[in-house]
Amino acid sequence: MAYELKQELRLTQNLVMTPQLQLAIKLLQLSRLELEELVMEEVQTNPVLEDTTGTDNQEAAPAQAEKPEVDWQAYIEEQSDYATRGKGVDFNAKDEDDDLVGNISSSGGSLNEHLLWQLMMLGLSPEDQMIGEFIVGNIDEDGYLRVLDETDLSGAELAEATLAEIASHTGMPAGRVKSVLKTVQQFDPVGVGAMNLRECLLLQAVNLPVRDTVVEEIISLHLDGIARKHYKAVAKRLGIPVEEVYEAVKIMNKCLNPTPGAGWGREEARAIVPDVFINKVGDDYVVTLNEDGMPKLKISPYYRELLKGGGQASDNAKGYIQDKLRSAVWLIKSVHQRQRTIYRVVECIVRFQREFLDKGLKYLKPLVLKDVAADIGVHESTVSRVTSNKYVQTPRGLFELKYFFSTGMSKSDGSDVAVEYIKEKVKHLIEAEDSKNPLSDKQIAELLKKSGIEVARRTATKYREALGYLSSNRRKAHY
Repeated sequence: MAYELKQELRLTQNLVMTPQLQLAIKLLQLSRLELEELVMEEVQTNPVLEDTTGTDNQEAAPAQAEKPEVDWQAYIEEQSDYATRGKGVDFNAKDEDDDLVGNISSSGGSLNEHLLWQLMMLGLSPEDQMIGEFIVGNIDEDGYLRVLDETDLSGAELAEATLAEIASHTGMPAGRVKSVLKTVQQFDPVGVGAMNLRECLLLQAVNLPVRDTVVEEIISLHLDGIARKHYKAVAKRLGIPVEEVYEAVKIMNKCLNPTPGAGWGREEARAIVPDVFINKVGDDYVVTLNEDGMPKLKISPYYRELLKGGGQASDNAKGYIQDKLRSAVWLIKSVHQRQRTIYRVVECIVRFQREFLDKGLKYLKPLVLKDVAADIGVHESTVSRVTSNKYVQTPRGLFELKYFFSTGMSKSDGSDVAVEYIKEKVKHLIEAEDSKNPLSDKQIAELLKKSGIEVARRTATKYREALGYLSSNRRKAHY
């Protein structure tokens, strides 16, 4: 069989995302703060880009400063050398000798750091220190000790298996492990290091300023009954008046925390900066993009002239500048396109939701991404990216753009009502109910029907759960 080489000419079509399109899609789904960070980073790394923010009122720089003398070959080699070998000045470096202030941890430290600091302050032996570090390392963010994988064990069996597992990993006797664990369980926050909810609450109960034996007995033996609010049954088993059970439950709700580690090392709340403003001017609503803090980008005129005139730059330097110039142009165009797309989407939302802006939540119309996409002539995925992590300030308050998109249901009069409005009605009904006689899901559905909104009981249940409310049995106040 003979082999031979041939040349064939084929014409094919492939769908390829250009770098410009990839950048535009990336910028479109970024939040405003993320966009600012990305643009500022690009300004710092791309010499062709200039940020003209705040320079409008400044005097022009001297002519000598407009054309600096640059050794382009050395600059390119320096950039390449820095990127490949990580050389450069570390401005974050500091002399750490005798830096006592550097040992002060921030208030936002993790739970693990907080526990290790307490462990270190005890001055334990090296063996006990090793056991303690292993225990702390296996405490989750809620404050529970999680050494074993998924297990059905509980109570004494779980404690025994956990101690055995720690002993096998550390090579220490189980008795010594148990002693160190008891020490860790006395750390702040109280209740940390427990293996289950019962043990966690009991650790906190025995450390109350005034110990209550009824509370401790309820946690030890009747926690499930309290969770189901079977107060009378618990009182009968304990042989005490039901009022004492009520008082014990009040103490538990007020003083005990089922997740003692919650809140340590969590991300701090960030202020929401609106991307768009909707202001009412006369009878019209005016859409304005929030440009405050956004860098104003332009191409450096010096580098543009350098490419045009030739000058003293080498071919390698010109190639480097051309690449940076291309990246700068793509970024500027993509930012402008992003802002223009957001403006068009918000303008379309204003047209669809005009009654909501005029009259309130009751007039929020059902709206889906497809409706807006068809109206402004873009793909549905583009609208989805635009509405992700974007906020708009309106005369009705601050809303995420996705808030205006929801499915709807038909009212008894034939008109449509948005699901968000129904949820708001459910919320008001629950908040206004008698806590000792809460509304059932069936009663909620009946009250909604009286206001012209017909929903099934299971639909009312779904909306109640979406709002984070418990069932009527769990909401009932017995004291």
